[in-house]
Amino acid sequence: MKQSSVRLIGALERALAAARVAEENRGRDIVVLDMRELTTMFDYFVLASGASRRQLHAMSEEIDHALEEGLGDRRLGIEGYDESRWILLDYGDVVIHLFEPEMRAYYAIEQLWGHAKRIPI
Repeated sequence: MKQSSVRLIGALERALAAARVAEENRGRDIVVLDMRELTTMFDYFVLASGASRRQLHAMSEEIDHALEEGLGDRRLGIEGYDESRWILLDYGDVVIHLFEPEMRAYYAIEQLWGHAKRIPI
């Protein structure tokens, strides 16, 4: 966990909670990547795909609710919500990427960060 981030629960637990919420909202191809060995900017990426704009919105809102209300975390930023092809939720040490399948394939984050360890959900 980053020194500048005071959290009630560790980054891994929050990343896994986000992945579970994505799964509960019918997210597909959910992956948690351990980024700690590769960058100092964040600890974990959570990636998930959704079939529609509505589903991506629901996943992002439910993840926000679970992390903020349930775990005491606070989102630092959000990108792409209006366009809803790639929604990025920034929690500092945990970054959540919610994609339409075409955008996920195009940006290929799993391949870009291919050396990152995958965490079992």
